[in-house]
Amino acid sequence: MKRYPNIYFLGIGGIGMSALARYFLHEGCRVAGYDRTESHLTDELAREGAVITYEDGVENIPEAFRDPSTTMAVYTPAVPHDHPQMRFFAEGGFLLEKRSQMLGHLSEGKYVMAVAGTHGKTTTSTLIAWINRAATGGGSAFLGGISKNFAGNLVLGTGDRLAVEADEFDRSFLRLRPDVAVITSVAPDHLDIYGTFEAVREAFGQFAGLVKPGGHIVLKRGVDIALPTEGVAVWRYSCEEPCDFHAVNLRRAEGGYYDYDIVTPSGVVEGCRTGVPGWVNVENSVAATAAVWCASQARGEAFDHDAVRRALASFEGVKRRFEFYVNTPRQVYMDDYAHHPEELEATLRSVRGMFPGRKVTAVFQPHLYTRTRDLCDGFAAALSHADEAVLLPIYPAREEPIAGVTSQMIADRITVPCSMTDREHLASWLAAADTDVVVTFGAGNIDACCESVAEVLRRKG
Repeated sequence: MKRYPNIYFLGIGGIGMSALARYFLHEGCRVAGYDRTESHLTDELAREGAVITYEDGVENIPEAFRDPSTTMAVYTPAVPHDHPQMRFFAEGGFLLEKRSQMLGHLSEGKYVMAVAGTHGKTTTSTLIAWINRAATGGGSAFLGGISKNFAGNLVLGTGDRLAVEADEFDRSFLRLRPDVAVITSVAPDHLDIYGTFEAVREAFGQFAGLVKPGGHIVLKRGVDIALPTEGVAVWRYSCEEPCDFHAVNLRRAEGGYYDYDIVTPSGVVEGCRTGVPGWVNVENSVAATAAVWCASQARGEAFDHDAVRRALASFEGVKRRFEFYVNTPRQVYMDDYAHHPEELEATLRSVRGMFPGRKVTAVFQPHLYTRTRDLCDGFAAALSHADEAVLLPIYPAREEPIAGVTSQMIADRITVPCSMTDREHLASWLAAADTDVVVTFGAGNIDACCESVAEVLRRKG
């Protein structure tokens, strides 16, 4: 592919797009882009040298980025095709590529370790990148969240190992050719794109079919998709259920941490504990360890138990994934990106295991009107695992409102006490409430409340 000195990003503030923008800044390109709203990601990119506009008019594109001979454009499918800047690049003779296409180009010549799944993929891919660093001293990654260890979502390191989060939205993950593919979950999601759950399952089967000959597929136990019948090795993993990779001797420690051993086909990695609490992170660590084991087997390299153990212990997690703000005997507050029923339920079950007998308040900001409409019953069932629920209005993201679709649809189906408030009043609502363990959920802008919520809960204990 021709190298362009200027790269323009449509949707530059997205977590995946911002990682690509950082990559090209590192490569010495001039970077500019558009996003609908300002965020901490766009602020950081601007500090690093990107020119960013929040107005969609063509006149806001910098002059240096209007020449198709020197500029290429990268877009996320969340930007509509009738967007003025999108039309300018599409009709002006520019090379215009999806984010997933660009990621596919950048992964060529790398040993690709891709993690897909309707939930669990961000933490798992970040864990793989961190174990790669511990095991080899290098490795690169394009991540779907802000790694606390790497202080960002882009990792540039020596060697050819590349960990990537493979996004199923708009079938983007079908642009990758992994050497190792991890599939953490397959559940009904993005039905505005796929239409049916069966179509989601088919797409994940197609992703599995893209694994290179001689490669490996690491599949969560119980996930049912079509798999290649020859040419690749298929492995199953679980938290505790016996299969190719699983945890044994699981023991809960103080503060919600767990001690355990990880069983692999070639032996047991003993004495493991992740640096972040929660049962769900035990399962993520098993999946990541499986991926690194597969890479070692395929490449004839030693599988270093000590390196895995050190990496798990020093793993600091991902922003907005099971992230603790307060953790005292009287008040606990954590924030999580969960925005699908299965994610909500898995996190709430994990919280129950960490803090048995304590009152759990789940605060949820639904993400997208279509997802709320399609998965309303599932959201209600998941939130009913808490002792009480608090719902915020739907975060629309790229969507226009749908008549009759509101957070009240979920509230009407929840079987535990449920209240409604808005983002601006959440902290004061919690200040007046009887709280013990509070978890905020959502993929929208609920994280803007985290510090104010943490402050009122710290005052309680």
